[in-house]
Amino acid sequence: MAFNLLIVDDSRTTRGIIKKTLAMTELPLGLILEAGSGREGLEQMRNNWVDLVLADLNMPDMSGVEMIAAMAEDPLLSKLPVVVVSSEGDQTVLDSLTERGVREIVRKPFHPGLLRDVMRRVLGVAPPA
Repeated sequence: MAFNLLIVDDSRTTRGIIKKTLAMTELPLGLILEAGSGREGLEQMRNNWVDLVLADLNMPDMSGVEMIAAMAEDPLLSKLPVVVVSSEGDQTVLDSLTERGVREIVRKPFHPGLLRDVMRRVLGVAPPA
């Protein structure tokens, strides 16, 4: 089974780094969708099958925090797993996100192995033997 992922980050460079990192994870990947804001991310989620969202927090138009809050209010999106990938340093903000159902938080810059391990846990994929 291949997993469809959505990367929501306003930086095209960061989205590219995450995509390259994903290619090294050895996870069964399907579509890797991208969005440059929370608003675009919500649109992608509503128009495509997505198994996991990787979201930044600090973005223009609609932040990741606002997107996650909107997801929590939407019955179709509220169960979709979210991993925050951000340089956010405010622990209060990060704690509030885990209370809203964010599965994991990965701080930028990150090591590729960390992102791989987090994704395996969230998606329930065992490491290769």
